[in-house]
Amino acid sequence: MNPGSQSYDVVVVGGGHNGLVSAAYLARAGLSVLVLERLDHTGGAAVSVEPFSGHAARLSRYSYLVSLMPERLMADLGLDVRLASRTTASYTPWTRGERSGGLLVERPEGEATRASFRELTGGDEEYAAWQEFYAEVGKVAEVVAPTLMQPLPLEREIRAMVDERTWTDVVAQPLGRAITSRFSDDTVRGVVATDALIGTFASMDDRSLIQNRCFLYHLIGNGTGEWRVPIGGMGAVTDALAKAAVEAGAEIVTGAGVSAIHPGPDGAEVVWHEGGHQRSATGRRVLSGVAPWVLRILLGEGEDAETKPVGSQLKINFLLDRLPALRSGADPAVAFAGTLHLAEDYTQLERAYDAAVGGAVPDPMPGEVYCHSLSDPSILGDRAGSAHTLTYFGLHTPAGLFDADPEARDVATRRALASLDAVLAEPIEDCIARDADGRLCIEAKIPQDVEKDLAMPGGHIFHGDLEWPWAPNRSRLETPAQQWGVQTEHDVVLLCGSGARRGGAVSGLGGHNAAQAVLADLA
Repeated sequence: MNPGSQSYDVVVVGGGHNGLVSAAYLARAGLSVLVLERLDHTGGAAVSVEPFSGHAARLSRYSYLVSLMPERLMADLGLDVRLASRTTASYTPWTRGERSGGLLVERPEGEATRASFRELTGGDEEYAAWQEFYAEVGKVAEVVAPTLMQPLPLEREIRAMVDERTWTDVVAQPLGRAITSRFSDDTVRGVVATDALIGTFASMDDRSLIQNRCFLYHLIGNGTGEWRVPIGGMGAVTDALAKAAVEAGAEIVTGAGVSAIHPGPDGAEVVWHEGGHQRSATGRRVLSGVAPWVLRILLGEGEDAETKPVGSQLKINFLLDRLPALRSGADPAVAFAGTLHLAEDYTQLERAYDAAVGGAVPDPMPGEVYCHSLSDPSILGDRAGSAHTLTYFGLHTPAGLFDADPEARDVATRRALASLDAVLAEPIEDCIARDADGRLCIEAKIPQDVEKDLAMPGGHIFHGDLEWPWAPNRSRLETPAQQWGVQTEHDVVLLCGSGARRGGAVSGLGGHNAAQAVLADLA
């Protein structure tokens, strides 16, 4: 250890939302905590920005909704954050020969939802299957959600509390089998499948079951699976976390790019560069909010290209002068209030996956659209009431597509807009605002941008494939780090980011669980 290093109980590498959660919990427990953030601001992927010159609208640039962050965690840290429920769960435009319409799922579901299913399918059987399936998944959420802020349960403990049919459908076999056996309509099947594909490049029949794990995480938040809009944008969440950490006594240093972590028997030294100078600090424990692949580099283990995660998403942010009209005639304030599905019939999703595997940008491009300003007009600044934001999230756009073809970004962006235009009564371009220089207010981000901006390897928004939120039955859970699912090969270095078991999404779970492991260990 460098004798000139400052000493702390805990050094946190990375000031994303999970790192801030860890810092707040540990500082509130009386430990000395240093947080090191490479960028000039905290928040990681959960930030709000004003991307369009001449407009004060603050968009959630990367992460955009909150579901998995437990209400108990927010209460523990006294976060002054409001989350708004969306009045519409989803709206999916459809065409059947000469007929067209839209599948509306309300929140909460009511007669309009039932009538919408009946109009699409011609009867009530499909909606009954929908209600039955999601009631079963809801029971899984009620079982799993309370365990997320506890030491890891074993698989057999969770399985014993879940109906065997549901366990088979969601956990034991590829999710595509359950979807195709339980639902008949291609559009309904696709709406169910999309939750398994956000940030995850997989076929619904993939034997790895990464699509199943993604699906589960999207439906267990707080036992309900509801995705809510943070008032003030995603930056409001991480600003509140940073405030909680600092008020508790944590020290946050931005512009501190960590270059090495040197673990020892009783602690670790962290080396970083700040303002052109090399600095270091020692911690009894070091928490890593960076992806495990990056952590291995910081530990001196080198880069392994074969194990590098691969992200798969196209994120496009828009500022609109007005919401566009839809061909179905639906009220835009209803259709855009939730998740608007585009080219996401089940067969379209599978064809898009096959195209991307073959090296082609999918056509049509599957994706979904969110209008946060309908739930939170405050993000529009002085344009509240006269403008709207849109966020598009495209599926089956793995990083490799953009590595192989420099034109793929523009092709993917055009096809995303084409998928939107296909359901509109007017071109989306006619509704897009222009910035101070006369350019259309469109910002497109591919996995390579995520890696460049946020140091997430491969642009993978989960830092790597999600894991089941429980431990395999034969797991050794001897140390606090193992018991909380945050262990590495070094006892003094723990995971606190999305790469921890039960990480992923804006949940704070990685940060909470690492903090609990440290407190149990140092106690």
